Amino acid sequence: MKSYLCAIGTANPPHKIPQMQVADFMANILQFGERDTRKLQALYRLTGIGQRFSVLEDYTRDNGDFTFYPNTPTLEPFPTVQQRMGVYREHAVALSEQAIRTCLEQAPETGMEDITHLITVSCTGMYAPGLDIELVERLGLPTTVQRTSVNFMGCYAAFNALKLADSICKSTPEAKVMVVCTEICTIHFQKNTEQDQLVSNALFGDGSAAVLVQGQPSCEMALELQSFHCDLAPAGKSEMAWHIGDTGFEMTLSSYVPELIKDGIKALTDRLLQGLKTKASEINLYAIHPGGRRILEVIEKELGMTRDDNRFAYQVLREFGNMSSATVLFVLKALMDTLTPQHQDEPVLSFAFGPGLTLESMLLKVHYVDA
Repeated sequence: MKSYLCAIGTANPPHKIPQMQVADFMANILQFGERDTRKLQALYRLTGIGQRFSVLEDYTRDNGDFTFYPNTPTLEPFPTVQQRMGVYREHAVALSEQAIRTCLEQAPETGMEDITHLITVSCTGMYAPGLDIELVERLGLPTTVQRTSVNFMGCYAAFNALKLADSICKSTPEAKVMVVCTEICTIHFQKNTEQDQLVSNALFGDGSAAVLVQGQPSCEMALELQSFHCDLAPAGKSEMAWHIGDTGFEMTLSSYVPELIKDGIKALTDRLLQGLKTKASEINLYAIHPGGRRILEVIEKELGMTRDDNRFAYQVLREFGNMSSATVLFVLKALMDTLTPQHQDEPVLSFAFGPGLTLESMLLKVHYVDA
C-alpha cells in the first residue's frame, strides 16, 4: 500500500511587514538606546528574512495607534494569554479555511464532502471545541469526518501529522486525509531583552498550509510518502523550548541549536535511507524547514549540499520567516511548483526540528501519473 501527498494550499494574513520595520518596532518598545538598536538591527538583517506576515497590524504602526497592544510607552498592561487566545481563535479558522480551499482547488476530483479525515496542527493556540470542529462547520465537511489534533509539538509537527495521514491511507486506501497546519506566532511577542527572546521575535511569522493525502494520486503530479525517521538529541532539551507564561507563550531558542543539529543530521539521514534503494548521493531535491539561516548553513555543510540545493528553504525564509509547523509545507509547495515530468521518481529529502531537541526526517518520491 502507498500514500501520496497530492496538493498543498497556503495562506497568510494580510499584514505584510518588512523585516527591518519589525526591528524598529522592537527597538522602540524595548526602549533601546542607539548602541543596542544597532545590534538589534544587525541581528534582524542576519536572519535572511525580508518580510513576515502577521494578523496584527500593530507591527506596522507607531506607538499610540495600536489596536491590540496598549497605547502606552511600555505596552502595559501587557496582553494576557486570554487576550492572545482570543486573537488566535479569531484568525486561525479563517486562515485554515483559506489554505484548505486553495489546496482543493488543485485537486478538482476531491470535494469537501469527500474528506474522510481532518488533522489539525498548531502550537500557537488552543481551545475546545476547537479549530477542527469549527472547520467542519465552516467548510461543510461531513459531520462523520474523523478528527485528530496535533498540538504544541512545534516546528516539526507537520511530520507527525503526515505520518498519521500515511498510516491512515495505507490501512484505508479510499481515505482522503486533509492536514492543516496553522500558526499565529506573532501574537506571542514577549517584551524581554534576553538573547533567545530577541532571536525568537526576529524569526517568526503567521501562516497556514493544508495538504491532501490519499491512497491514490488524484493529480497529474504527487509526492509519494516513502519513509520517515525521527531522533532525539537530549542534550538540546533546554536549548529549544515552548512554555505557556502569564502573558503568552514563551520561546527559548538558544544559539547552540544549529550545532546540535549539525551533530545529528548526518546520522539521521543515514538511518532514514537504511533499507531503501536510495543513497544520499542520489538526492538532488530538498525541502528543509528553515528554522533559521544558520541551521540551513550547517546542514548544507554536513550533507555536502550547495546553497542552490537549499534554495526553496531560503526562498520561504526570505518571504515568510519561520511559521513553525506550517513552514516545511510552504517549502514543499515551492519545490512542487518547479517539478516537471523529467523529475519522475526522483527522491525528495525533507527535515524539520523542534523542542526536545527533536530531529524529524522524511523521504518522498516524485510521481507523475502519465510519466
